[in-house]
Amino acid sequence: MPASYAYLGPEGTFTEVALRTLPEAATRELVPVVSVPAALDAVRNGEAEAAFVPIENSVEGGITTTLDELVAGAPLMIYREVLLSITFALLVRPGTKLSEIKTVTAHPAAQPQVRNWLRTHLPDALWESAASNADGARLVQEGRYDAAFAGEFAAAKYGLEPLESGIHDAENAQTRFVLVGRPARPAAPTGADKTSVVIWQRDDHPGALLELLQEFAVRGVNLMLLQSRPTGEGIGNYCFAIDAEGHISDRRVGEALMGLKRVCPQVRFLGSYPRAEVDPKDVRAPRAGTSDSEFSAASDWLARCQDGRF
Repeated sequence: MPASYAYLGPEGTFTEVALRTLPEAATRELVPVVSVPAALDAVRNGEAEAAFVPIENSVEGGITTTLDELVAGAPLMIYREVLLSITFALLVRPGTKLSEIKTVTAHPAAQPQVRNWLRTHLPDALWESAASNADGARLVQEGRYDAAFAGEFAAAKYGLEPLESGIHDAENAQTRFVLVGRPARPAAPTGADKTSVVIWQRDDHPGALLELLQEFAVRGVNLMLLQSRPTGEGIGNYCFAIDAEGHISDRRVGEALMGLKRVCPQVRFLGSYPRAEVDPKDVRAPRAGTSDSEFSAASDWLARCQDGRF
């Protein structure tokens, strides 16, 4: 497997900035590709060791392209996550005035994060989506658009200048990125971990989703993300992407996943990995009755009952 990481390019994306915060990025060839599917396919095809892609932002939630690509196709696994604070700059060719901007571009995920600013300052500008924010900057450089929303750091790369900086509709906006590779044994638990899965309902009936979520609730597993995605098999057919606190090796998490496997037609494990920017000492203790030691004690009690030793 080549020692390279594919990421959503071209150079100058927020994805590249986030990727370079990983220590291991310094020892890998970083390869920009045109889309999230292309990055993940590079891993599936053996052209890259891992892919680094956006998966969620704090304004609009899950990045559907990434979720859908992880749901379909050959299985992949998440190994790391990175949180990056996001603010945009309006990048233009030198000398461009705000009044001269008639067309703007950026990645589709950027639009909800600058919508109010755009409505206030450029209400008549035509928005068109680009493959990435940096690609939008490249298109401005080529003269195809008047301005692009991107990271200010991309200006020098594409010979542009920031006409406005610090643009964001929501304070403290963040995007979550993940490092994705081929399936392997998850890293050892750190005490501050997250487990990601996708589950499918066996059939649609009142309380069907509640029954699935109870597998987590009765074992004291907190959910951090729940997002429905269409299966492509007709209106009303959905699967559910879930992020849960804890590691698959934690008894409460492992037993919740076993419970889901019993009642779901399909469960796709997407990985157990360290939570970004969370210190294990700050993680709350499991609820009473859900720690590994309490699961072990209950298992021992059952064994004694079965042997007549109670």
